[in-house]
Amino acid sequence: MTTLLQVQQLHPLNVTVCSRSSSPTLGFHKNPNHIPSSKLLLNSKSLALAAPITTIIPFALTESDSPKSTQPPNPQLLLQQLADSFDLSPDYFAKLPRDLRLDLNDAAFDLSNGSVLDECGQELGEILLNLSRAWELADTSSSRTLANKLPMLEGSLTDKARSAFGKRLVSAGRRYQAMGQYGQGELQKIANAMITTGKLLIASSASIATDDQPKNETRMLKFGELQVEITPDKANIGAVVGVIFGILSWELAQGIQSIPESSLQYANDNALLLAKSLRGAFLALCYLSAVLSASTSVGLILLGRQLKSKEE
Repeated sequence: MTTLLQVQQLHPLNVTVCSRSSSPTLGFHKNPNHIPSSKLLLNSKSLALAAPITTIIPFALTESDSPKSTQPPNPQLLLQQLADSFDLSPDYFAKLPRDLRLDLNDAAFDLSNGSVLDECGQELGEILLNLSRAWELADTSSSRTLANKLPMLEGSLTDKARSAFGKRLVSAGRRYQAMGQYGQGELQKIANAMITTGKLLIASSASIATDDQPKNETRMLKFGELQVEITPDKANIGAVVGVIFGILSWELAQGIQSIPESSLQYANDNALLLAKSLRGAFLALCYLSAVLSASTSVGLILLGRQLKSKEE
């Protein structure tokens, strides 16, 4: 007789005990819903390792990208963007309304008014004159052609030309900005490009001029329209002249003072009073000239030493 004993425990395997008349037999059956513990450990480790990676990578990207955002923009690149903003249809300016055409003429005037050739240089000045003329004629194609020449000139501009060019771009850009929204916003794009580029050129030229100012500092002495550059040698010569003039003034005052009043004869008392007042005023003037000459000579000597020390 065969007896079947089945024992089910809280174990991933089902154990069945079969007994025959001779010897018992143990049978093991796998549980289909069981997940091995080794796989659970591997999955938990892989999740634990994978989680920090997703947080570290963006941080690393942020660290590597942060220096790029602090770099100043390139003026040549901004000028190229300005030139690209004039990539318009050939008849864009010609189709503008009358009031916008007037604003365009104002922008042309701000771009080229005054001594543009002296301030911006011959080559850049001619381009600005031709560009303003193209705006006045509503010639879009010529405007784009002339604007494409601007990036190539940026490297050859002096500090004075860069500053003057930037101021003209800002002034003309504000004229474009005053035109408002028209079409697809092309005018505002031009305005933003001109103002941004102009401000950058002004800032760069101002910083360079500030760095070079102590090296090129000069002292000027003005007498009305006459301007004289002060050098150490000229300061010393001026001090010597001041000393000589002071000595002459002092000697003249001493000579007048040494003349006794009793030796002079006057017609009446009024003439005597007038002579005394003139004598006192003249003495005061001579002594004052002597003191001022001495003070000027001392100041010029100190200034000459200061200029000489700066040159050395």
